[in-house]
Amino acid sequence: MSFFTTKNISAGYGKDPIIKDISFEIKESSLVGILGANGSGKTTLLKAICGILPHVGVCTLEGCELEKLSSKQIANLISYIPQKSGISIDISVLDVVLMGFNPKLHLLEYPNQEMKKIALEALKEVDLIEKAEKNFMHLSEGQKQLCILARTIVASSRLLLLDEPESALDFNYRYRMLSLIKNYTKKNQSSAFVTLHDPSLALNYCDSLILLSDGQIIGKIYPGSDTIDKMEEMLSIIYGKVSLQYAVRKNGCRQLVLLNEEIYENSNKNNLLG
Repeated sequence: MSFFTTKNISAGYGKDPIIKDISFEIKESSLVGILGANGSGKTTLLKAICGILPHVGVCTLEGCELEKLSSKQIANLISYIPQKSGISIDISVLDVVLMGFNPKLHLLEYPNQEMKKIALEALKEVDLIEKAEKNFMHLSEGQKQLCILARTIVASSRLLLLDEPESALDFNYRYRMLSLIKNYTKKNQSSAFVTLHDPSLALNYCDSLILLSDGQIIGKIYPGSDTIDKMEEMLSIIYGKVSLQYAVRKNGCRQLVLLNEEIYENSNKNNLLG
């Protein structure tokens, strides 16, 4: 049985659907990325899966149809991290992380000391432990994203849905963020479905990639097994003419690097004309 599947998912914000008949499956303990140009339907797909956006079709998580569950039941299974936190009030960083326990608490029940201990450990994991008592609103956008990730970690969700979690982060923390997400899926035998702005990051951390264009899946990439030629061909549909190269770190590990050949060629032509 697949860990998570979607079957013929269509959704939009008006009469015309933005995503159309989307079907795919995700294995347990995997990190799956979504790549696509702006407006391709990446965010719409995530919102449909977690029930924020009405849709047709069926999403099944570990044999359970999400469309048959209440919003609280879904919140116990899935964590959704949008591009913006949605928090606009003065609240401590620790209290934001403790929100991850809300689906497990009864009405008027407050987090206990054990929950606070777990929340502090999560903040330590994302390098924000020194900000625990600070105002969340005073954090940088990147720090806010890491705080929301800590909230997700304490929720122990079966499926993580993250919308460009690396977009507000600097170079070092982009890699840290993806490492944390990947470690979470392995540790908890859960999975993550992530839209990513940086294709090079996606190629080096994701177990598989779904390519989206005009609201439909146009292909899949498996970085660990697909050939360079195949990956270049698929990525060129979205990004124009590109090439992939392997760079070698000082420790000997290889990393894929994506290059835009189209811009380079046009630049050379302009230089020659000049």
